[in-house]
Amino acid sequence: MKPTPSPNPPSAAQLEQRLRDTLRPLTLEVIDESCQHQGHAGANGTGFGSHFRVRITSHLFTGLSPVRCHRLVYDALQDFMAKGLHALAIEAQAPPV
Repeated sequence: MKPTPSPNPPSAAQLEQRLRDTLRPLTLEVIDESCQHQGHAGANGTGFGSHFRVRITSHLFTGLSPVRCHRLVYDALQDFMAKGLHALAIEAQAPPV
């Protein structure tokens, strides 16, 4: 069964703004990779708004395990899940000392 696209799938710009507001990153890149996942689980058929990659560097990650860094990113974007965000590839790091 083909998933029904959300009427307002999230955009890279929306995710980026949320991450800037909540995690105050030094560097941030949000890439919508949805078009690469057509036909995969969670793809919404539009080619955007379902699969994203986040590359982020934040002082808030200092001293945290990779799992805890990822949890902060997931927590910041949680409400986008109901809007069609299906998959999130996270590359999170603290700034060099």
